[in-house]
Amino acid sequence: MKNNIQALSLCLLSMVACTGGSLHAQSTGGTNPVAVAPSPAQGDPATSDKSVALAASSLAATASVPDTRYGLFGQYDRRSAYGQDEFPEPFLVDDSDLERNEARFDWLHTSGPGSGNTTDVLHSEVEKGFGLLTVEVELPYVQNISNGQVTKGLDNMDLGARYPLYEYVSRNGLINTTFGAALEVGIPFFNQISVNTEVVPKVFNDLMIGQHFTVQSILGWSSLLGRGPDGGLQNGEYGFVFGYTLQHSDLPIPGVEQFIPMMELNGAKTLTKEDAGSDALTADVGFRVNTKPIWGVQPRLGAAFVFPLDSGGREQQTSGFILSAVFEY
Repeated sequence: MKNNIQALSLCLLSMVACTGGSLHAQSTGGTNPVAVAPSPAQGDPATSDKSVALAASSLAATASVPDTRYGLFGQYDRRSAYGQDEFPEPFLVDDSDLERNEARFDWLHTSGPGSGNTTDVLHSEVEKGFGLLTVEVELPYVQNISNGQVTKGLDNMDLGARYPLYEYVSRNGLINTTFGAALEVGIPFFNQISVNTEVVPKVFNDLMIGQHFTVQSILGWSSLLGRGPDGGLQNGEYGFVFGYTLQHSDLPIPGVEQFIPMMELNGAKTLTKEDAGSDALTADVGFRVNTKPIWGVQPRLGAAFVFPLDSGGREQQTSGFILSAVFEY
């Protein structure tokens, strides 16, 4: 509709220009040898023709600018970096980018306070995209060693979905951001590790500044349902992922398409029960290496050092590391 209106305007302006030129020719030609000078009210015909030409040129330039907005309310932008592999996969913070076909395997090892207290988590995950919707299934296996006692088993199987709600890209492309919402439900196995159902609604933002720097932010409200000592526990969860993507042209490592130094902040604030108001904040510093595809599968390998940032974090762990292997197919 917008393009039709602009085309109609151009036709009308062209008709006006042609009519103005014809009238000007008639006023200076014919059998009357005396030239008729335009009155001040009529104006200079040459100036009028120039104004019409400038207006037509302006409308043509406007018509040539592509409209990148789409969606029912125009809430999306075709220039958006969302789902274009611009945001690196996080280590400990929940993923928020659009993933079409992805499998993931992680090993997280942390040491707790006291001698010999450790936790190992083997985490597997599959993500699938349907249009702008991403669904995921996560299955972690946990082993805790505390004071010589070993506890191990499957943790909650997490089912999740996320969807972008609004995209904004500045005219020069410097700011490229997406806001969205997500939901995660943890289904327990009712063993020593997995007891309570967990429900976590979330909101997220994926921000890209320029061609290299990215920030992924996520906020969630975790509720544990069911009986037991943790039943009714609620936590406010938050995470930030900072990345700086170096393309092969920036850092020509053989076989590597992207090298991404990363830093994460991952925290939780207890909202209920006797520990209400307490906070646990951890960080990790590492990198991801996105290699060239092999038989249609792109490995994205990463490693990071994990450490606490506050007293609540130090109560849970003193140090650790994570090794991650993501495969996009």
